[in-house]
Amino acid sequence: MNFSVSSVPSHPLAPYGWDEGWDAEFAPYAEQGLLPGRVVRVDRGQCDVVTPFGTVRADTEFVVPRDPMKVVCTGDWGAVDPEGGDPRYVRTLLPRRTAFVRSTSSKRSEGQILAANVDYAVVAVSLAVELDLGRIERFLALAWESGAQPVVVLSKADLVPDAVTLGHLVQDVETTSPGVPVLPVSATTGEGLDVLEAVLAGGTSVLLGQSGAGKSTLANALLGEDVMEVQAARDVDGKGRHTTTTRNLLALPGGGVLIDTPGLRGVGLWDAETGVGQVFSEIESLAADCRFHDCAHVAEPGCAVLAAVDSGALPERRLDSYRKLLRENQRIVAKTDARLRAEIRRDWKRKGAEGRAAMEAKRGRWH
Repeated sequence: MNFSVSSVPSHPLAPYGWDEGWDAEFAPYAEQGLLPGRVVRVDRGQCDVVTPFGTVRADTEFVVPRDPMKVVCTGDWGAVDPEGGDPRYVRTLLPRRTAFVRSTSSKRSEGQILAANVDYAVVAVSLAVELDLGRIERFLALAWESGAQPVVVLSKADLVPDAVTLGHLVQDVETTSPGVPVLPVSATTGEGLDVLEAVLAGGTSVLLGQSGAGKSTLANALLGEDVMEVQAARDVDGKGRHTTTTRNLLALPGGGVLIDTPGLRGVGLWDAETGVGQVFSEIESLAADCRFHDCAHVAEPGCAVLAAVDSGALPERRLDSYRKLLRENQRIVAKTDARLRAEIRRDWKRKGAEGRAAMEAKRGRWH
């Protein structure tokens, strides 16, 4: 069954983010009779894909690469078999525009895609516990690196009834988040939800944060129904259990789509130097005035960054956090490069062995 697009705005997938760009990318596959679709959930080698004719279950066998950075992910657009295939397959994925990536662990040099083709990376931070500004900076570095626009949501704002105190908390986060909207929101009272809905309307958003940050409650409030399971956070530390176990893409009633994610215990950087620079843009601006172009901002004479710390214009905590994230990012990049070099060496050895075996086989035939 061929599916032609006469008008992109009226396309059945427009509510899920289909536009003229995706239409052009998909054109060669439309000629093959395949259906366009967006991945709304992935599990156990299969995925749910929303197509112009509804949501279908499809096998991912043809889109399982060796590179973990290219595995099918919630938010991907692809080409799916038309009706009649049993099972149906995702035949190919369209090139991603953006991707939110973190490192899998400190012991491995692999990246993990959490969401694809995202316009807004919403970092949920609970006001039920003390703010961890360093963790916020870490999330934002990955968000900027993804190509999405970060947004910080201070959830459970109803737990801070004093407007002055709430204003100070917002200001504290704003100082760590240049260029990022910081929105206090309460899913319980509805405070700030209209502002957040207006920001997210029309795009694809991914909801990120630790367990207990109130992501599932916030997702339900945005969706207007109890789609995501909710569990109470522990009183002792404000942490919750993983109520969301998969990444699900859901259409928002006010426009746009939302990808909810499981709570993240660890948020390792993944080749995020540009993102780190954007989070600490004021430090990068100061560094342009340092006497030495390769200034490390440690003890060099004429360091504009250290001068800003001494004068109180730049909090020392910000500089410490900047250094920490840069060091971590350099380590993961070095490990990744080492892994790639090792893979290349293994390929060389394998191909060399195959070549020698082929030569031995030829010699056998000659004799």
